[in-house]
Amino acid sequence: MIPLSLGEIATVVGGTVEGDGAVTVTAPAVLDGRQAEPGGLFVAFAGEHVDGHDYAIQAGRAGAVAVLGSRPTALPTVVVEDAKAALQALATHVVARLRDGLTVVGVTGSRGKTSTKDLLAAVLSSAAPTIATFGSLNNDLGVPLTMLRSNAATRFLVLEMGVRRIGDISKLTGLVAPDVGVVLNVGQAHLSHLGSREATAQAKGELVQGLAPGGTAVLSADDPRVVAMRSLTDCPVLTFGQAEHADVRVLDVVLDRLARPSFTLRTAATSARVGLPLVGTHQTLNASAAAAAGLAAGVPLDGAAAALPTVSLSKWRLELRDLVGGATLLNDSFNADPDSTRAALDALAAIEGGRRIAVLGEMLELGDDNEAEHRAIGEYAASRADVVVAVGTRPLADGAGERAVALADNAAAVEWLRGRLTAGDVVLVKASRGARLDKVAAALASGPHDVLVGRPMDDR
Repeated sequence: MIPLSLGEIATVVGGTVEGDGAVTVTAPAVLDGRQAEPGGLFVAFAGEHVDGHDYAIQAGRAGAVAVLGSRPTALPTVVVEDAKAALQALATHVVARLRDGLTVVGVTGSRGKTSTKDLLAAVLSSAAPTIATFGSLNNDLGVPLTMLRSNAATRFLVLEMGVRRIGDISKLTGLVAPDVGVVLNVGQAHLSHLGSREATAQAKGELVQGLAPGGTAVLSADDPRVVAMRSLTDCPVLTFGQAEHADVRVLDVVLDRLARPSFTLRTAATSARVGLPLVGTHQTLNASAAAAAGLAAGVPLDGAAAALPTVSLSKWRLELRDLVGGATLLNDSFNADPDSTRAALDALAAIEGGRRIAVLGEMLELGDDNEAEHRAIGEYAASRADVVVAVGTRPLADGAGERAVALADNAAAVEWLRGRLTAGDVVLVKASRGARLDKVAAALASGPHDVLVGRPMDDR
């Protein structure tokens, strides 16, 4: 955050100051007062059940010096009619002040957004100070909060951009027009909101349409709906993927015993060998997207290839752990749709071990395709795993047939697994966020364990 007095903030957002207007905010904005930093700004919302304004004192104890909200608080406060609109206006102002020395990169796609954002952050931070979305805070609150973490030293700003409805990304690019826009794929996530892949493509294409003048679109060469987004812009286009015509192409993929890929990235001018400390062949495509975006931002391929192995992914994305007793946990419980679940099942099948056990919960927001997609995933899981534990989803269990174990809830899944896991077993845990299968993974990993993801790449 660049230093701003409350008086300056009030002018930017059209609010009034209650308290000392000379107080200066020097640290990022937060929505949770417990996360405030010394010099920070607490943004208070009055919700249906909880009023954030009541937590101003808590935020002050954590370090916040001021509040942005809809009524006065115990701290100096900028009072506005709409706290979200004010937060967005403040973020736009701050980034505009920094724009001359800042390259903004937007990342979207039906799956892989967060992993690609993390990979890209590793690439760009190897070249200059970089701010990137924390976790998956990719909506109309998360994006401005990330923007407000920028300061005078920041040279790259990486913004993950999510979508639930047509128009969502247009609103985000209205806050800041990216210099580089990455579109990974068009899949089945959020079909209950968007209705079809065609509508999803329209929603994702808003990132390409919202590029800053002279920007670059970075598009998957493997997804026809994404390739078609070339027509949405006059800006230069870079492509990535496995397709022969990709500008940044993935070749010669080899997996180690933990399904961590080594591969070649090739452009027309050069090539580089890359080894990732991540699980799954699909991560090679995310890495190629990050390398292509790096090229568009001025980071050469050899620099990207050196930086990619240093990545640290956001939590619950195919985290690999040893469990007490000799089994291995593959925790991919953050979210799920049919495409990402197939990728996780492929990774499970590629890991060396004994029995492969897929613990799968509901994939949400699939609309009218819900039952058919769960049944199809059950069938696919039965081809990749020895046992398919279906938690709270009868259609998935039906699809898995004789390999299925149908359980009612997470507690039943933990009990079943704890009583049956043996040395050498590899257990995948995967479901949509709402299913909370992260609690199953946490219960299994509650004993001593080692984090395998991130081990040196010579441990193959």
